[in-house]
Amino acid sequence: MKKVKYRHSAARIVFFSVSLFFSFNTLLLAQEAPQDSPLSTDEADRQETVQGPQESNVEAPTSGGDEAAGKELFNTLCAACHKLDGNSIGPALRGVGDRRDTEWLHSWIKNSQALIASGDEQAVEIFNEFNQVAMPPFPQLSDSDIDNILAYVNAPKAVPQEQQAGTAASGDAAQGGGGVSTDILLGILAFVLLMLLVILYLVNKTLRRFAEASGVELPVKEKRAKPIWKAFVENQFLVIVTAVILVLVGSYFAYGWMMQVGVDKGYQPIQPIHFSHRIHAGDNQIECKFCHSSARVSKTSGIPSLNVCMNCHKNISEVAEATATEEYSKEFYDGEIAKLYDAVGWDVSQQSYTGETEPVKWIRIHNLPDFAYFNHSQHVEVGGIACQTCHGPVEEMEIMYQNAPLTMGWCINCHRETNVRTAGNEYYEKVHEELSKKYGVEELTVAQMGGIECAKCHY
Repeated sequence: MKKVKYRHSAARIVFFSVSLFFSFNTLLLAQEAPQDSPLSTDEADRQETVQGPQESNVEAPTSGGDEAAGKELFNTLCAACHKLDGNSIGPALRGVGDRRDTEWLHSWIKNSQALIASGDEQAVEIFNEFNQVAMPPFPQLSDSDIDNILAYVNAPKAVPQEQQAGTAASGDAAQGGGGVSTDILLGILAFVLLMLLVILYLVNKTLRRFAEASGVELPVKEKRAKPIWKAFVENQFLVIVTAVILVLVGSYFAYGWMMQVGVDKGYQPIQPIHFSHRIHAGDNQIECKFCHSSARVSKTSGIPSLNVCMNCHKNISEVAEATATEEYSKEFYDGEIAKLYDAVGWDVSQQSYTGETEPVKWIRIHNLPDFAYFNHSQHVEVGGIACQTCHGPVEEMEIMYQNAPLTMGWCINCHRETNVRTAGNEYYEKVHEELSKKYGVEELTVAQMGGIECAKCHY
């Protein structure tokens, strides 16, 4: 028998590599787990100083008022001119109890003008700072009502749950710094798989050497007499049938693709300022034509000017906590309102316009070809068509998109199925009476009134 040289070299190399790997792995993972130890008195004092009384499980002092009742009074009487954080028509009110004397606040809230007339320095300073806008008196509020409002505005700002979770996670990571990162574990697994592949290759090579040395013949795959593609080419019937099928399938998909040219259904561009129709038209139930007022009298619905936005957002610089979603946080919405202020040149702190404006390059979503005529007022006012008929459930859209294909076939089908509204419309009474007798129907569709004639939309 022929002697195989160095037949044990591969096994020795593999064994040595595996041993070295497990030794390195043991040293890497052999770390002591962090032990929880109670904080010393000095550490507890430092933690209380940094975190505050609430986070260090120490009850914060209260002012004796009812925060829930104060919140209701604040939203009813104060929210129109004041915000908790940030100036509005009046100053920010969070923590006002720490900045002003309680008795002075009682006098100011009940009758601010009397306090200003008396020459009180604090009252005059606030009056001048905020453009001498008179604060309405509230003599109907009792001392307990004012205490409730102060209890609400003096409460510390709530930390969002996501931020708390992130802080806790970072704290756990800092305390338990002995953990192994995911990248290291993935690297270890990749190394193990690589070693297994090397072992399999070396074992296969070694077995083949043993077989050759022992005179064992290894099986050899027999070559096919004729490749399948040659057999297919020689069969003319299969070639013709395949060619016909490919032509039909290709024509079908080519026709479908060409019919979609110019059809932008589902088009959803990202606007320079995020505008949520869900919040405005849905949650706040603002009518579409309040912002798109030109839809009543014009061919186009128009893009509302930023002055329309400022009618509300002059006093609304942040959204409520309940408005936020998993995808869009409160901070995101507040940042978009800040973009609006930058565009119109609104200074929140001074509550005045700076005169420095920036254009907003809105991206048009619904765009008909120039050869197609469409009039919003004819459909919205005369026809009484709801905006959702063409634009879809706008009140549910976070980001506006094109809901309908806006093709000629789509418009014609609508004209064939929609009856003309004649109630209270003298223009259509005579025409409706004559055509209803002609067609023998009680109600006429737009198509029967001539709505599918070419010249109605193309001229």
